[in-house]
Amino acid sequence: MIRALPDKWDLEADVVAIGSGGGGLAAAITAQEHGATSIVLERTDQVGGVTAYSMGEVWIPGNRHAAELGIEDSPESGFRYVKRLSMDYGDDLAILNQAIHAPVALDFFEDRIGLKMKVIRNCPDYYFAVCNDAVSEGRLLEVEPFPAEMLGEWQPRTRISPHVLYGMTHDDIFENGGSPNLRNWDFTVMGDRLAKDERCLGPGLAAYFVKGALDRGIPLHTGVNAEELVVDGERVAGVRATKDGQDLFVKANKGVVIAVSSYERNPNLTRTLGMQLDAQSIIMPEVDGAHLRLAGPLGARIARVPDVTMLACRIPGEELQDGVPLWRGVMPYIGLPHTIVVNRAGKRFANESFYRSIYYTVDHIDGGSQTHPNFPCWMIQDSQAREKYPLGSIMPGQELPESLGVKADTIEDLARKIGIDAQALAETVSRFNTHAERGEDPDFGRGSHPWGAWMSGDRFNKPHPNFGTLSKGPFWAVELSRVAGSGIAAAGLVINEHACVMGWEGKPIEGLYAAGNSVSRQDNGAVMQSGMSNARGMTQGYLAGLHAAGAPSDLLEREIRRRELEDA
Repeated sequence: MIRALPDKWDLEADVVAIGSGGGGLAAAITAQEHGATSIVLERTDQVGGVTAYSMGEVWIPGNRHAAELGIEDSPESGFRYVKRLSMDYGDDLAILNQAIHAPVALDFFEDRIGLKMKVIRNCPDYYFAVCNDAVSEGRLLEVEPFPAEMLGEWQPRTRISPHVLYGMTHDDIFENGGSPNLRNWDFTVMGDRLAKDERCLGPGLAAYFVKGALDRGIPLHTGVNAEELVVDGERVAGVRATKDGQDLFVKANKGVVIAVSSYERNPNLTRTLGMQLDAQSIIMPEVDGAHLRLAGPLGARIARVPDVTMLACRIPGEELQDGVPLWRGVMPYIGLPHTIVVNRAGKRFANESFYRSIYYTVDHIDGGSQTHPNFPCWMIQDSQAREKYPLGSIMPGQELPESLGVKADTIEDLARKIGIDAQALAETVSRFNTHAERGEDPDFGRGSHPWGAWMSGDRFNKPHPNFGTLSKGPFWAVELSRVAGSGIAAAGLVINEHACVMGWEGKPIEGLYAAGNSVSRQDNGAVMQSGMSNARGMTQGYLAGLHAAGAPSDLLEREIRRRELEDA
């Protein structure tokens, strides 16, 4: 933090957004649309941020696209859904604020920048059949394919993803039978889109916002690292950044918006704030907690919610860049037929078809022995799985490389090779097989969530998308590693209803805003749902841009007043 103003500012705008993902771009665009000038500072050489690494889903209850399909829903129902599942780790006003503003922010960006979204058909809420306010489809949206040539010189400088098939929409993927049916896909549409560079999923979503900023003449400065905030009295007045080793002072007349994602690539912070041990990451190395470094000296409050460790494996030969390993999340694979996950005792420990179940349980601590009984853990497959299903870039029918998977002719031999109890693993597989033939799991409720069958199952498999015996040798075991949450962190900055960063004394820090994964998830607490992260980044960026431009939303205040009148 610098309290002495520089003799000269190198750049100046009303609103300075740090980070070029959905949150930062949404803030800059909104401010510009409301009469304030904006600039964006990006640490890397490409724009789009973690948004471009995502599946591009946006979860918005009560959106107009669902209404156009005749799907009954409302922001109020979405509020009740999140509140019920937050387990009181969230804040009711933050949940309500997100619920009522997300559809408004969506309408704003569709109307102003030409963002084109549609409902992902037949995709249920995670907790459909568990929570009364869940819906069978309508809340999860994705973008229409974006022609990247419209970005002009920024086309190669707008980030794409090594993790997602961005030449296909969700509807394309699931019309082809989903990832389990990869070998039978028709790749004609994907090939045509890639040839034209029409981007879907996260790269498409990011590209729409980049184009929105470019159309408004908002400068996008890449290779600029925000080092510290400049303060004038009690107000944030700008940023000291560096570019090519030289100081760059950027004046912010009305506000600075921090939207740099999380601290996922900082091992010390993932361990101490997220409490994730030895967690790998699947996102760019620059996501290292800059929001905390920037806002911390000003007394910014941080808060955390329950974290979720994900599981992944590293496919030999796959790298991001400069030798950085590429980790593949195993969520789409561990719930497939002929596949289970076991711990060091050779036992299953959760519902593999619903990642919210198994990923929470991975970090369980046994207080009696002071151990993590469920880690390390292994994905166990038989030859039926290997014949039918891919594992990352390893296609059906291909044997797993020795550096990835251990192979044995029997379950007992497999157990001995990976160092777990042979009898226990054999008993686990036998019990699972008995119930799998009937499509049931009395132990952990595998297959009980419709979303798990939709995302992690083989829809062509009988008797159930998530069930199939492990009965055909040889068998394989893949040891799984922990990975952090794709930029979705347990801890972050606390904001108010206008996305103003709050201090420990409960007052906003003047001129400082935050959006997206830099923000503590008080608006969803213990629950996470595909599309929530992108929705909150877009919404919080919208709210920050409004407030900084002098046009703050009063929707929350009006909603609270309406509720008070109803209760009177």
